[in-house]
Amino acid sequence: MTLTPVSSWACHGGQLTVHDHAADTTNCTMRFAVYTPPQAKDGPVPVLWYLSGLTCTWANVMEKSGIMAHAAAHGLMIIAPDTSPRGEDVADDEAYDLGQGAGFYLTATQEPWAKHFRMDVYITEELPKLIAEHFPADMARQGITGHSMGGHGAITLHLKNMDTYKSCSAFSPIVSPARVPWGKKAFEAYLGAPSPVWEAYDATELVQKRQSDTTILIDQGEADQFLNEQLDPALFLKMCRNHGQAVTHRYQPGYDHSYYFVASFIGDHIAHHARVLNA
Repeated sequence: MTLTPVSSWACHGGQLTVHDHAADTTNCTMRFAVYTPPQAKDGPVPVLWYLSGLTCTWANVMEKSGIMAHAAAHGLMIIAPDTSPRGEDVADDEAYDLGQGAGFYLTATQEPWAKHFRMDVYITEELPKLIAEHFPADMARQGITGHSMGGHGAITLHLKNMDTYKSCSAFSPIVSPARVPWGKKAFEAYLGAPSPVWEAYDATELVQKRQSDTTILIDQGEADQFLNEQLDPALFLKMCRNHGQAVTHRYQPGYDHSYYFVASFIGDHIAHHARVLNA
């Protein structure tokens, strides 16, 4: 499979590279970034997937979070996919929380979204093949994390692919999308009217049926402007307790939903994954 180089920078002894490729799953050109740590000079390194939130691209986490310094210290490769298909022929919406930039890490079944919006399949099947082919990645040691909509993606993809993603964490995740405005809007557009199909993309529903043997780390800002309406984790945490899913959930006083928050605790999350992936 062919990659088209877009950009490359040396960083913390490693290399940040950005690539385009023609994606079969999303039927469009997709862009993603890879941070390869200096340890990769000596052989394949573990992989940590970072899924971004609404309106974001690969650039937000790489430019704003300081993730590469921590990845270099622990020898982790960071993969940052885009948040949706993009392009002139890709369906879109004028609102920020639907369409391009708002893929919600699912497979759409409704028009006009179904042709392109298959981000879960892209991330779990097509893109890993590219990574394995072109980068010094140890695909037997993978973890997954993300922010907001990407936190939703990280937890749901972990619970559905526990053998693949050995570790999981999230910043301010949408853990009950079927119950909050962001999720309801996206699910109805992409998946149709409320139905059991929604449950496959809702972490609160999934954790009642599937529990992993790793601890999920979740950080949440107490001053997050979306906390009560869009992110309320109470039901998810209750279901984790009731069904035996280990979770470390931390409220961080004074922090909001921004990348200032992510940057403040990204080191803890990288260390959380490194303890599992480097064991």
